[in-house]
Amino acid sequence: MTTDLASRFHALHQDVLVLPNCWDAATARVIEAAGAPALATTSAAVAWALGQPDGNRLDRDLMLQNLRRITAAVSVPVTSDIEGGFGEGDAALAETTRLVIDAGAVGVNLEDTYDGGFRSLEDAAHRVGVVRKAAEQAGVDLFINARTDSYLAGTNDVDDTLARAAAYLDAGASGIFVPGTGDLELISRLTSEIKAPVNVLVGPGSPSVPELKDAGVRRVSAGSSLASSVFGHVSRAAHEMLEKGTYTEMGEALNWGEMNDLFT
Repeated sequence: MTTDLASRFHALHQDVLVLPNCWDAATARVIEAAGAPALATTSAAVAWALGQPDGNRLDRDLMLQNLRRITAAVSVPVTSDIEGGFGEGDAALAETTRLVIDAGAVGVNLEDTYDGGFRSLEDAAHRVGVVRKAAEQAGVDLFINARTDSYLAGTNDVDDTLARAAAYLDAGASGIFVPGTGDLELISRLTSEIKAPVNVLVGPGSPSVPELKDAGVRRVSAGSSLASSVFGHVSRAAHEMLEKGTYTEMGEALNWGEMNDLFT
């Protein structure tokens, strides 16, 4: 089953794959029911939902427990955001890879930053290779979405981004994730020079999916934006109920029956 899901997930990158990221079993089922052909977790919202801050601070066991609930609740391929890999050494990173596969994921996002800043190109590429080797040993063609953060961090170094992308692909990455830019001219350059599916991060104000597809993008992720919008809605509804005693923010909801049917 995992092998079939992995093949399906790779094939979805032949066109543009749109991923409104989930963070628990309920959001996974809601997004799947909306028609998503695959699901991706967002580390930020997973951490927040589990009462933890984002930024490589979430306990790995908590992440894995949550991932198992997600994969058990859906029938589509799931890719997991493993941040920096939940461990510095090769052994810890390889173990994380095996555990994520055991939990039912067929893809991962792996970042090239850590608490001390950017990893060197060589170190980050080596870590991609560790994940690839662990996945091969597990017998799964894991989709490794290698993330490079120049634009998210604000350094905006296109040459470094392209060099890292090439090195990560040589090390075994399946695709390259470049969050932090919505400039279609730059995105078109990245997709033309990176010889693999390119993933961008979207939210309010980003180019539309059709525009990104025309620019050569093959994967579009909401990251934490969808979760933030949901949590913002909860905040507004709670303020309204507590301060005004009214309930208009609770309108346009999925009702009890609709939600319950997702799990029966």
